[in-house]
Amino acid sequence: MNPPLLKFQVFAAFGQIVGGNWSQVMQLYHHPYSLDSQRVRLALEEKGIDYTSYHVNPITGKHMDPSFFRMNPNAKLPVFRNGSHIILDTIEIIEYLERIAEVSSGIEDATFGREVLEWMRKIREWDSKLFTLAHIPDNRRLYVSKFLRMVVIARMAESPDLASAYHRKLREAYDTEDKLKDPGALRRSKDHLLRLLDEVETKLEGTMYLAGNEFSMADVMLIPVLARLSLLDLEEEYISSRKNLAEYWAVVRRRPSYKKDIACKVEKKLITHI
Repeated sequence: MNPPLLKFQVFAAFGQIVGGNWSQVMQLYHHPYSLDSQRVRLALEEKGIDYTSYHVNPITGKHMDPSFFRMNPNAKLPVFRNGSHIILDTIEIIEYLERIAEVSSGIEDATFGREVLEWMRKIREWDSKLFTLAHIPDNRRLYVSKFLRMVVIARMAESPDLASAYHRKLREAYDTEDKLKDPGALRRSKDHLLRLLDEVETKLEGTMYLAGNEFSMADVMLIPVLARLSLLDLEEEYISSRKNLAEYWAVVRRRPSYKKDIACKVEKKLITHI
């Protein structure tokens, strides 16, 4: 996002907030199990920003409803809305929230520097969707996949003007199923994760948090990855086997933002919701 434009939009948002209700201005469309949704909720909580919450359940196909699809044709979560301004990219949302926090406090936060942004982008490069689906029982996963394809086809008939965008989502669903049948794709996903965690382990050798000794938005990006591994009963293999990462995980799980926005929402097993 262009920095001057971002600053203008943030000041405009702050003007709305001063003149009205903050939580009515800021709207988040999200789901408890979406990693990117968790990241944005953590950022909102860490920055103390109130917002109006709208749950959009992708498992029941709500992200394919025409009203949501028109706002967000990629049908991915989360979506952040401030009046007519809509942000779809997770890192851009977090940058936006960072600027809002700076404007409201009058203090520029030096923790959001180049290293933080580099870590944020590096963590996002790993595709958590393929890895997660590969660890869900086939019968549950295939049932949901078939249901969602039926939803997309029905929405195409209901909204012909969106047919091309819906068709693209249908193609993505088939592509994902093909990848899940490809041992090479699954191996690459796992290897990517292992490399990322090893790099994190090395970094944490000399620092308390990912980008230094202060909690930052880089940690906000990483924490949901660790929470997902724990949810999938993979904590022993991926986290506990790395000393520095295990210690870090124990520390960040005690943060109020984690307890409120992840722990209380994902204590039940993922597959019980599918």
